[in-house]
Parts: sequence; C-alpha cells; structure tokens
Amino acid sequence: MSKEKEYFQIRIEELQSLARWAADCAERALSIYERIVKDDSRPRNAIIGIRNFAESGKRTNRLRKLALDAYRASLETKDAAASAAARSASLAAASAYTHPLKDINQSKHILGPAVYSAIAVEQYNMSDQQIGDAEIDLAINNANREIAELLIKMPAQVAGAKKIDRLFYKLDYGIRNRFQNGLYDPQTFKLTR
Repeated sequence: MSKEKEYFQIRIEELQSLARWAADCAERALSIYERIVKDDSRPRNAIIGIRNFAESGKRTNRLRKLALDAYRASLETKDAAASAAARSASLAAASAYTHPLKDINQSKHILGPAVYSAIAVEQYNMSDQQIGDAEIDLAINNANREIAELLIKMPAQVAGAKKIDRLFYKLDYGIRNRFQNGLYDPQTFKLTR
C-alpha cells in the first residue's frame, strides 16, 4: 500500500528568500572551484542565475540549464573539494524549483547548498571537520524564518552513519531548533545563546 503524497503551499517570495540564502551558501565555496578548475564559469553562472531569480521571482528554462551545467561541472572534476563546490552551486540554482511536497528529498534540496559548501571548504582544508562545522553553523545563523518554515513543513533529516548525513542532520536540526524552541531573536533571527 503506497503512502499518499502530501503537498503544501509555497509562495514565490519564500522561494526567493531560499534562493538568496542558497546563493550565499554556495558562493562561500565558489572560489575553491575556481582555484582548482580554471576557466570554467558554470558554477559561477549558476549562482548568478539564482541571484537573478531571487530579485525577479521569474523561473526560466535558462535557470534549469544553469543548474544542470553546474551539476555536470561537479561530475567532471576529479577534485573532491571542487566537485562539492560545483554541486553546491547547482543545488542553489535548483532551489527555485523546490516542490511543495512533504518529502525528505525536498528538504535535502533546501539544505544541499549549505551542506555541499561545508564539504567543499572542509575538503579544501585537508578534511578539517571544524571548518566544515563552522560553515554549517554560519548557514544556521544566516537562515531566516521563511527557510525554517519551509523545513518544518517537511520531514526532518535523520542522523546517519555517513559524514554527509551528519551534516544534513546538523543543519536541519539547527535551523528547526532555532525556530521551534525560541532560541532566536525574532527581530534578527540570530541565535541568542
């Protein structure tokens, strides 16, 4: 017996807010890709594309293409840090197409730009876990109410055995915890402790 899919409403303004946050997260790792893979502008173009969507609210086929191009860039490089940085840019561009579906994979689409950015900076800095964790903390602090409300409508990530699962869980839990338990200043939406 298959479980019926549950949908909810997403306003374009919520997607624009998500797009700004996702672009900021991805951009923090972009220089890693550009240092390692010279003369490939696909990840940068994806970030520019999602920033344009964040301003205009217009989803275009070009934005889909930019997301796919950045994803291809992530597959083509042999460097783990560069691959993660390009994947972050790809997921940022794809955030405009987040589906209003209560599904764990949709919440991964929301969280993906920050998680892959954290992986990129950690890998680039010789697998320094503290640097990756600091990137996740920054993403938690920079998430706004709309991002938290989108996440809360979806299933929570679970702590898994893999590193990537741990990062998804930490980011998801951190954003939800700030919103649901009042550990934030409602004016700035920054951690209070």
